[in-house]
Amino acid sequence: MNTGQVTVNCENHIAEILVDRPEKLNALTVEMLDALYDVVLKLDEDSLTRVVILRTGGERAFCVGADIHAWAQYSPLDMWRTWVKRGHRVFDALAGLRQPVIAVIQGPALGGGFELAMAADLRIADEQAHFGLPETGIATCPGWSGSYRLGNVINSSLIKEMVLTGRVFSSHRAYVHGLVNEVADAGKALQQARFMAQQIATRAPVSVQLSKQMIDAGSGENTGMIIESMASGLSALTNDAKEGVSAFREKRQPNFNGE
Repeated sequence: MNTGQVTVNCENHIAEILVDRPEKLNALTVEMLDALYDVVLKLDEDSLTRVVILRTGGERAFCVGADIHAWAQYSPLDMWRTWVKRGHRVFDALAGLRQPVIAVIQGPALGGGFELAMAADLRIADEQAHFGLPETGIATCPGWSGSYRLGNVINSSLIKEMVLTGRVFSSHRAYVHGLVNEVADAGKALQQARFMAQQIATRAPVSVQLSKQMIDAGSGENTGMIIESMASGLSALTNDAKEGVSAFREKRQPNFNGE
């Protein structure tokens, strides 16, 4: 089976992740999830990258979610410990990137594909894009954060409409409800995403990244990690921190002055 591929290209402080399996409408396999996870971890540690664009291959679909042939083979226990937990780990890492992430959405973003788009900070949709959580139609449930991350954007009654009825939202309805930031003319979504990325990349990168973290913490995304990392970064800049390190190396009692 062709498992597709995930690649990344970095230029002028902007990284573009390409999830590329267009012949299968970019349906996600275990191998693709693992590759995406590796890319995200490397970008999070890259001091040169200021903005990330997430896009997929071809023009027919953004992503139709998990490859049914990939997950149908799992037993219930393996479904929990291998498939669902892996997807959460990947999408949480993507949502937790220091850099802002812009998703470029063309065609359907369904199930796990919709959840993938929701892990981004900003979303630009082609006018032909549409969104849905069709899992109940195949006797399963949203498994990669569709039931809670989506709740940070729209109200629960709209989520229930999507999940319980299988209804699909057009790009324009998605825009009205705040699911996407912009709707682009056909074939122009990537161009608009690159323009937005360039705007972000010209701004102070540390301020942008800290601002993203503050906004995420306010909505409950990685709150503990964000607070601890900010506190650790701030305390490391103090004179007391320098004194503490010096005292440790010199094997003496530190003399802290609160600065």
